[in-house]
Amino acid sequence: MLLKKKLSVTTQILIRSWFIAVIIVSLNLVCCTPTYASKTKVSQKSMNVLNELGQAMAEIAEAVKPSIVNISTTRTVQLKGQINPFFNDPFFRRFFGDQFNMPKERKTPSLGSGVIVTSDGYILTSSHVIQGAEEINVTLSDKSEFKGKIIGNDPMTDIGIIKIDAENLPAIPWGNSDSLRVGETVLAIGSPYGLSQTVTMGIVSAVGRANVGIADYEDFIQTDAAINPGNSGGALVNVKGELVGINAAIFSTTGGYQGIGFAVPANMARNVMDSLINKGKVIRGWFGVTIQPLTLELAKQFNLKEDKGALIGDVIENSPAEKAGLLRGDVIIEYEGKKIDEPTQLRNMVANTPPGEKVEVKIIRNNKIETRQLTIGELPADTQKLSQATYDNSLKGVTVQDLTPEIMGRFKLPDKLKGVIVSDVSADSPAHMILAQGDVIMEINRESINNTKDYDTVVSRLNTENDILLLIFRNGSSLFITLSAK
Repeated sequence: MLLKKKLSVTTQILIRSWFIAVIIVSLNLVCCTPTYASKTKVSQKSMNVLNELGQAMAEIAEAVKPSIVNISTTRTVQLKGQINPFFNDPFFRRFFGDQFNMPKERKTPSLGSGVIVTSDGYILTSSHVIQGAEEINVTLSDKSEFKGKIIGNDPMTDIGIIKIDAENLPAIPWGNSDSLRVGETVLAIGSPYGLSQTVTMGIVSAVGRANVGIADYEDFIQTDAAINPGNSGGALVNVKGELVGINAAIFSTTGGYQGIGFAVPANMARNVMDSLINKGKVIRGWFGVTIQPLTLELAKQFNLKEDKGALIGDVIENSPAEKAGLLRGDVIIEYEGKKIDEPTQLRNMVANTPPGEKVEVKIIRNNKIETRQLTIGELPADTQKLSQATYDNSLKGVTVQDLTPEIMGRFKLPDKLKGVIVSDVSADSPAHMILAQGDVIMEINRESINNTKDYDTVVSRLNTENDILLLIFRNGSSLFITLSAK
């Protein structure tokens, strides 16, 4: 009994000692652990880095902003809204006359941006900013205003040139867009939603983006610098304050910024601008082949190790390619020492090569690499002809283009297909959401359409009261659709 009592006392002492030790350790931990009330200091080094970065961005923006302008345009739009039936009632009109007649058209304003590229008033912008504009007003960074005149417009690259009557303007310096690397810091400057001189920062997300559906010749710079409606035609600049791109469009499911914007490379824009100013049109290189991308299945059929390059589907008679000995089934893997991964690269390179220049291409033929030299020709006018005439009927706002071997190959169209291909449908067109890019119009009101000349002849005879029956080729089959005058 005594032993049991002594053991109990001993046990009690041990338990109390252990409990006290736990309390002491816990107090030490609490004393040593930082609390939310403790003050954390920012190191001077961190502040200096951020301050230098901020100063650098501010300096770039201040240097570039005077070269960015706001562009406002005015267009005439046909109204297709419903008219109250009471307004056409003879009894109603007997008492109230024609005072309630609804207008059939109205002037609509539009906003965009532009970049001063010469001190004597030449301004680069997007083609869609000025296309169809009846009046152009340009506002500079100092709030001075000028009337703009369209010098040239190239929807195939979405580049437009306007001119204002002014001297000693702050022209932006040109950068080399070919040297851009993914991850580089860039600034986008423009007038989103009419908010002029807005600067956003991001990085180059990708280069050489194609098949976006914005233009025929696509070699876009992709960036996450915030670009919104109204930024089109503005500048994308590098950390040197040099122009490396013309902001063109955004990818968005909401209509606003979602981190994916596209800009036309400055080198491409400059080539188009120089050609429009000096020649009055865009001069493009051409060597006369239909090309298509290599799939894994095609690469296997041609015994190729990689699915990279441009596969020649056809060679045009008497073209530079035929004269150089290129054949159907050849795979072009290099152009002037630059590797070709996909057809769009080759197409852009050829287009940017001056006619008459000799170039060297590497091809794979029968599992052997061969080198060929050819002299670049000029892209024939009929292969790049667009119909953008404005008609007062349900095809207003529809832009069509002649079918060419290049287009036939690109859209994988049947060889015997005749017609014109839809390259654009404006948002205010009655055909919007009915016709789409890539549709081929074969007939209009049962009249055959073989080219843009036929198209213009037929469409010019139609008016706002005519329903239009179209036979189109879409997704591998022909179908009839109707554009209602109502």
